[in-house]
Amino acid sequence: MAQDHQNDGAAKADALVAEVDTGARNAEGFQGQLIIAICIIWSLFQLYIASKLPGVLAQSTGFTGFANIVGQARYIHLAFAIALAILAFPMFKSSPRDRIPLYDWALIALGVGACLYLVVFRYQIADRPGLWTTTDITMSAIGMVVLMICVYRSLGLPLVIIAGTFVLFAFFGGNSEWVRDITNYGGASLSKALGHYWMQTEGVFGVALGVSTSMIFLFVLFGALLDRAGGGNWFIKVAIALLGALRGGPAKASVLSSMMTGMISGSSIANTVTTGTFTIPLMKRIGFPAEKAGAVEVASSTNGQLTPPVMGAAAFLMVEYVNIPYIDVVKHAFLPAVISYIALLYIVHLEALKMEMKGLKKAGRHIGPVMIMVLFLTGFLGLAAITFVMIGVRNLLDPVMGDSIYAAIVLLAIMYLALLYLASKYPDVAMDDPNAPLEAPRLTPTLLGGAYYSLPIFILVWNLMVKTENLDRLSPALSAFWATIFMIIVALTHRPIKAFFRGETALNTAFSSGWADFVQGLIMGARNMIGIGVATGAAGIIVGTISLTGAHQVIGQVIEVISGGNLIILLVLVAILSLILGMGLPTTANYIVVSSLMAPVIVSVGAQAGLVVPLIAVHMFVFYFGILADDTPPVGLAAYAAAAISRGDPIKTGIQGFAYDIRTALLPFMFIFNTDLLLIDVGLAKAVLVFFVSLIAMLIFAAATQGYFIAKSKRWESAALLFIAFMLFRPDFFLDLVTEKYQSASGPQAVQLVGEQPEGSLIRFKVEGPDFDTGDNRATTITMVYPGGEPDTAMMENGLTVIEEDGKLLLEEPFPGTPYFGSLGTEYDYYGDTPVVISQVEVENERMPKELFFIPALLLLAGLMLIQRPRATQPAF
Repeated sequence: MAQDHQNDGAAKADALVAEVDTGARNAEGFQGQLIIAICIIWSLFQLYIASKLPGVLAQSTGFTGFANIVGQARYIHLAFAIALAILAFPMFKSSPRDRIPLYDWALIALGVGACLYLVVFRYQIADRPGLWTTTDITMSAIGMVVLMICVYRSLGLPLVIIAGTFVLFAFFGGNSEWVRDITNYGGASLSKALGHYWMQTEGVFGVALGVSTSMIFLFVLFGALLDRAGGGNWFIKVAIALLGALRGGPAKASVLSSMMTGMISGSSIANTVTTGTFTIPLMKRIGFPAEKAGAVEVASSTNGQLTPPVMGAAAFLMVEYVNIPYIDVVKHAFLPAVISYIALLYIVHLEALKMEMKGLKKAGRHIGPVMIMVLFLTGFLGLAAITFVMIGVRNLLDPVMGDSIYAAIVLLAIMYLALLYLASKYPDVAMDDPNAPLEAPRLTPTLLGGAYYSLPIFILVWNLMVKTENLDRLSPALSAFWATIFMIIVALTHRPIKAFFRGETALNTAFSSGWADFVQGLIMGARNMIGIGVATGAAGIIVGTISLTGAHQVIGQVIEVISGGNLIILLVLVAILSLILGMGLPTTANYIVVSSLMAPVIVSVGAQAGLVVPLIAVHMFVFYFGILADDTPPVGLAAYAAAAISRGDPIKTGIQGFAYDIRTALLPFMFIFNTDLLLIDVGLAKAVLVFFVSLIAMLIFAAATQGYFIAKSKRWESAALLFIAFMLFRPDFFLDLVTEKYQSASGPQAVQLVGEQPEGSLIRFKVEGPDFDTGDNRATTITMVYPGGEPDTAMMENGLTVIEEDGKLLLEEPFPGTPYFGSLGTEYDYYGDTPVVISQVEVENERMPKELFFIPALLLLAGLMLIQRPRATQPAF
């Protein structure tokens, strides 16, 4: 009976994933084969345009169409997404699941036709930019309507409503005098708006769809192939082998396996089902209530998108929106992600302590917590050492290899065959049976039995991150392409090669299994991309409306008025907006909407308050809360998936999951005010200090929210723990109470103060003047790294030309191309009656290090430990 219940729960969870992520229609016969064929062709098309084949074929055949198709990839990408959204997702609940109705064929013809119209007639369209014909407008209208239908089918109504609202604003927003006063937008005709949305790359076919085409698809395909080949199962088994025997071991294994699976999965829901099918029943069997077992999995899986090196799809959009390399996004995301997961492990440990749980039985030598930490550190250091050795070998071979990759391929082949030979000495890593006896597998055979799965990930990370004098980093798209190609080789060959090494004769069966994995990986990669493809297209409507109308200024002003110009209140409002939108939008669309609307507002309000907020910190803030929406009740879909497996209440599961995720919700607020967490302008020594102090602070915060530290905490003890955590996270808050942070000056003395600073000092300028749009006086703060020399000359070279008049520093309009043209030149009215002035210059005072406040915090923590120690009823581990 328990087996039947468990199978029923897993089936419900799989059905939820199909309904939300991959499509709930299972057409039969020719129609089913057509869906599969389109999925395979889409995946192969994406591999084709990412490779050098288009150029090679065009050059060898003389037919330029092979290469020209790369430039039209966005239109073809959306055509595939629209076709599969219509084929795989039924229109209504009453629509047939086993066949494709006639109206769907008509929709496919219209939607795909509207996309391919831009490909077929691209030269004629280029000859009449902005002069759209009746046919252009008709095809644009058809494309927009069909796209919205596809969004409704695959993602639900919320994104349709939001995109529709922005379209209505484009048509009718200019009728409002209030809107005209803020944005100078007078409205758009049907021709202008539809042409903007569909006929050029400002709307549907903009940056978001371009990133989906060039980068996101390859990473999703890589993850699908790795999972189908057995890599996802290997992650789960290694996690259980490593942590299963500890107190509450299955829950800790759930956290670790979800983190590793999350690196290759762009969906919180799919991650929940992939790992939760095995870990949730194990958690229940050792004593976790159904809701808490589901909540641990939900909290683990939603955070998977935050984990470098392969983060959620929105992380690749950050590359374009913030205009920084992907390696920098990974660097900024690293510490918060690691701290968040270690804190979740600690929360799970505290839950196990409160419920007096034990771990799984395990054959062989028992590995304690200290040994596990040693293994973790050894693993990280070992990977670092292997990387340095590989770099050294590559540099030694550089005179022979040059730009050739053949030697690298040979080295990689040797490593792959060696790991396969090693794996052949152990049994295959089998799929776990959650109803088998409660026993954790041994670590060595589990780890070595699938170690070759780490090679594609190693290739991906190597290409993304390693740079030497002779080696350049590859782009995210090219890195994912080569990792995917190697993953295809692994999927096709790992079974037959292991069978050969074992002396088995059934090689044909092994080859057949490998081919099936490859084909299923292509299919799942495409099906997982349907929602992302149409979501990025629909999000382009929102971005297009902003570029056409300046709608972000209207929404920004409303939010700014509600927040009263208070940055904390503004951040809370943005967090709530992200959570609400995230209940109905996928993470990618949520990130595009909120970052497009609110990122400039946060930066502006922060500057007015004297806080210079880095743009990457704002985008990471939005990214975090968009992901947290997946477990936020009442519509947290990951919670529903987990509850289907655990047979618990989905609302209670979501509430408990969000309670576990409070630690993740805290981090964005912390790194807005303490950018050290994002490793911005931080050296190696300080990065290590920031990591350990932030980790201790987060563990203390987790203990406070769980009401359990060494023993059950009293209320005042939990309050003290929160205070200690705040002191460790924000030591500068207390330092600012003791001493002034900045020395300030105005007028001529301000220029003199600048000249007294050493070269490389950070100078803060407070600028005040009439707003360009409203005429109201507004203030902002900018920073400049002082290059030395005469202060007037240094400021002028950075675009800050000042004139002293009546004891004031009047600021001239910055020229286009100078560093502050974007932040000052377009924001202020330099030709009105009231001048724009530099009202104040600030430089940081010399004062004691803020890290000194760690000492009283740690002393207070030691005192609490002494107080709770006598009340402890069981060992800490």
